[in-house]
Amino acid sequence: MSTKKIAVIGAGPAGITAAYELAKAGYTVDVYEASDAVGGLSKTIDLWNQKVDLGPHRFFSNDSKVNNVWLEVVGKDYKMVDRLTRIYYKKKFYYYPLKPFDALFKLGVGAAFVCVMSYFKQRIAPTKQDGSFETWVIGRFGYKLYSIFFKTYSEKLWGISCKELDEDFAAQRIKKLSLFEAVKNAIFKSKKNKHKTLVDQFAYPLGGTGMVYERMKNFVEKNGGRVLLSTPVQKVISENNTAVALELKNGEVVAYDHLISSMPITHLVKNLANVPAEVIEANSKLKFRNTILVYLKIEGEKVFPDNWLYVHANDLEMGRVTNFSNWVPEINNGEKSTIVALEYWSYDEDKIWSKPDAELIALAKSEMQKTGLVNGLTISDGFVYRIPKCYPVYQRGYKEPLQVVENYLTGIQRLSVIGRYGAFKYNNQDHSILMGVLAAENIIKNTRHNLWEINTDYEEYQEKSTITASGLSVES
Repeated sequence: MSTKKIAVIGAGPAGITAAYELAKAGYTVDVYEASDAVGGLSKTIDLWNQKVDLGPHRFFSNDSKVNNVWLEVVGKDYKMVDRLTRIYYKKKFYYYPLKPFDALFKLGVGAAFVCVMSYFKQRIAPTKQDGSFETWVIGRFGYKLYSIFFKTYSEKLWGISCKELDEDFAAQRIKKLSLFEAVKNAIFKSKKNKHKTLVDQFAYPLGGTGMVYERMKNFVEKNGGRVLLSTPVQKVISENNTAVALELKNGEVVAYDHLISSMPITHLVKNLANVPAEVIEANSKLKFRNTILVYLKIEGEKVFPDNWLYVHANDLEMGRVTNFSNWVPEINNGEKSTIVALEYWSYDEDKIWSKPDAELIALAKSEMQKTGLVNGLTISDGFVYRIPKCYPVYQRGYKEPLQVVENYLTGIQRLSVIGRYGAFKYNNQDHSILMGVLAAENIIKNTRHNLWEINTDYEEYQEKSTITASGLSVES
């Protein structure tokens, strides 16, 4: 047992994983979580006698370190789910990843010809790259495909023009994927070096995504740690550039030997003492996007076959809809009704963020009917769940102020900053789990992992593997 006392702020995937790894190593660890449950964006909630996640959360990683931790916690309590995701555009459904003949047929001969010519134009005379999401995607797919399959959805998600969205979003989310790679995969079905965007199967816990983090919480508590729910942290206290304690919202101050923070980076910096003016200014330029989830209870089964749909329709405000009856039957608990979740995105100042629940449910019902997916079935109930500050906004130029903030926080000893909120990274679960593991290793083994690098090019950390129905499959 170590005599060091460690605090973890935030019990999302990054924070609770760090606590879990520290507890395994014999450290005394306290986790402070502002909400009433662990899991952060990956928590699972009970609704209408079923379990649902906060939108679609699939787990997939090529990293053995991440996969080993996940399997260690989940054991055999998972199933492999066949992924089906499509794009809803002009009242038609297009497979995503794109299936060439399906897309060409549904677009029609004229539009399909323009898409192909637009793509080949990029091969001959590439669009000049200016650091924006727009030019990055056009360079990979051509303007026509960009305008159909990327522009509308991305602008709904971020609330800014794709000209103002940084290319980092594309680089992190679709990396080396191009139209040629998508077509090649569709024709030859090769699994070797398959791009994450093209993955057609993923592991899913029988108790919902949040089951992983609930089990980590239970382990921490069984091994002498504390997971304090509904206990928000006001600020980190530092002395001589060293983190020494935290202050709770109620004013209580607790001293620690090391602090791991996954609270929003803007909140962390704003409440630190004696922060230089240039860091305060840089911090003010970082902003987050909110999500509103509207769950609808549909009285019927097999409403539509997708795990989730991307909504590219300009006449609909929602951006994505998830069907929880198409994940694993265990979360449906034998119910005959179907729960879907419609996602709306906003900033604090947007009108939709402050709309009453009843208006949001009415909007969601109307939009589901417009898609034709409900097919005359009754929508019997609705539920609204708001998630503030869940997407770090990659607006062009964001890297400069973020670098200023990173440099300042790196100079504070005994403080580790991790997670989607904490590090201002658009993490998937696997990125956040890896951040938590490596943050713990820095304390346990005195390693010097650069936690800021996770989610850019982290693939080289360890051997590659994938999770299959029978367990871990290590790549040779």
